[in-house]
Amino acid sequence: MIENIKTYNILISGRVHGVGFRYFSVALADKYDVKGYVKNTPESKVEIVCQGDEEEIASFLEDIKKGPAFSVITDVIIEDVPGNKVYNSFEIKY
Repeated sequence: MIENIKTYNILISGRVHGVGFRYFSVALADKYDVKGYVKNTPESKVEIVCQGDEEEIASFLEDIKKGPAFSVITDVIIEDVPGNKVYNSFEIKY
């Protein structure tokens, strides 16, 4: 595995359901060549696991914190994910 590849778990709170957040995340992941997944949680949050080059991840995170047009983000928790699981795509999980 390439040394500058990082994996993070992100939990986003606020008005993030019903505003296209998952599709917004997929578009950003494509833009920045980020792999992983996005899903809604039962607690009305959005969870993202993102993996990629450290610089690309930084740009992805900067944009994800803005959210899509009708979202209102109140909190973003970012945690480093240890381990060596490799993601080959970015997808919406249901």
